[in-house]
Amino acid sequence: MTYLKIDHVDKVFTRGSASTEVLKDINLTVEKGEYISIIGHSGCGKSTLLNIVAGLTNATQGGVLLEDREVNSPGPDRAVVFQNHSLLPWLTVYDNVRLGVDKVFAKTKTRAERDEWVLYNLNLVQMTHAKDKRPSEVSGGMKQRVGIARALAMEPKVLLLDEPFGALDALTRAHLQDSVMALHQKLGNTIMMITHDVDEAVLLSDRIVMMTNGPSAKIGEVLDVPLPRPRKRLELASNTTYLKCRQRVLEFLYERQRFVEAA
Repeated sequence: MTYLKIDHVDKVFTRGSASTEVLKDINLTVEKGEYISIIGHSGCGKSTLLNIVAGLTNATQGGVLLEDREVNSPGPDRAVVFQNHSLLPWLTVYDNVRLGVDKVFAKTKTRAERDEWVLYNLNLVQMTHAKDKRPSEVSGGMKQRVGIARALAMEPKVLLLDEPFGALDALTRAHLQDSVMALHQKLGNTIMMITHDVDEAVLLSDRIVMMTNGPSAKIGEVLDVPLPRPRKRLELASNTTYLKCRQRVLEFLYERQRFVEAA
């Protein structure tokens, strides 16, 4: 059984009499525990595809199956971490995570068990020390750690990351990438991530899904990244396989950019 299947997905947005086909015939299977990155130029429908998997928007044609069940609405089995941390500013770090835990586990965990589970997930992202602070009192990188903890605490079958490091400075971004790699290694999550960063995609992913330009964007190529785990970024800097994967993604993206400029 395929764990996650995106099956012949089309997406058309309509406003008045005007229609725009954003995605055309998207087919992708994801195995349990895989880390998949989706990369492509702006406007190629990456976020739209992620939103369809999240159940935040419906496909016009085709659909998504998770463990052979159709995805047609949001659910705790698919947790999303956005570029904007989306934390509630009046709640503490602890309470932001606890909110999701109470929603998902109110009937299956006691209050004490939920408290322990919140602290466990904050510890996974090294944020226990800031549990009583509010979002305005912690850095951007810390906010994203809390967002990741909140998503993990729901025990999702698929973790969906929509450019989660895009708004961060380079050093913070690198630290969070390392943290996500370590979490994936420890927990074995199934992850789909949108990114514009070629190095990030190669560093983190088992496969990279490269999208053609929109409108009517398709999957142009899927690249395997056969690098053993755990991965260490400094060791990969001169790794032949890493450099070949990086080069192939860049070639694909630059080739697509020439199509845009020629049009």
